[in-house]
Amino acid sequence: MKRVQLLLIAIAVLLCFFSCKKQSLEPITETETKLFHLGQAGWTSNTITQTFPNIAYKATLVPLQYYILKQEGTATLNKIDSMYAILKNERVVEMQFEHETKDDLLKGKYTKRDYDASVTYMAFKIQNDFTVVTQSGDTIDCSGVTFERNFKIAPFKRVLLHFGTVPEDAQIQLLYNDKLFGNGLMKFKFKEIPILL
Repeated sequence: MKRVQLLLIAIAVLLCFFSCKKQSLEPITETETKLFHLGQAGWTSNTITQTFPNIAYKATLVPLQYYILKQEGTATLNKIDSMYAILKNERVVEMQFEHETKDDLLKGKYTKRDYDASVTYMAFKIQNDFTVVTQSGDTIDCSGVTFERNFKIAPFKRVLLHFGTVPEDAQIQLLYNDKLFGNGLMKFKFKEIPILL
């Protein structure tokens, strides 16, 4: 009777070991869908992830309507429509940086700068590292950046990148020349425009 119990325990341990092992071998998906939800409206957009040693770079095309609603509120929808008509050639891209151990990426060991210089770079100078290329080949520089300070509460750093004069229905490719962490040129190709649900 004890042999049967020991045999069953051994089989259970082996099954657990192999099932855990199998899960860890699955590849990490590079594109995932992100849902933006505000009030009665919702949008989906793809997040493109590129992983370099220890750092994940995630780029998401933010739906312009979502961004306008979040800034202006839902009190005057006619104002929202008129703002969208004026800004329809603008693009907002959310760029998120995260270390695999959830460590603060602005430390000197990652940026080769002191912490204050890294914060200043994220807030003001990082916009010079980003450009957008349209499907027709036009290159558009980043016109502004908003650095979301989370004061070490969240395990990532995030910036919102603003681009102007992008044709409304154009697919774009975001180019990032990483001078902050030194990982070189990265390309994030958005194959679709965010979809209103």
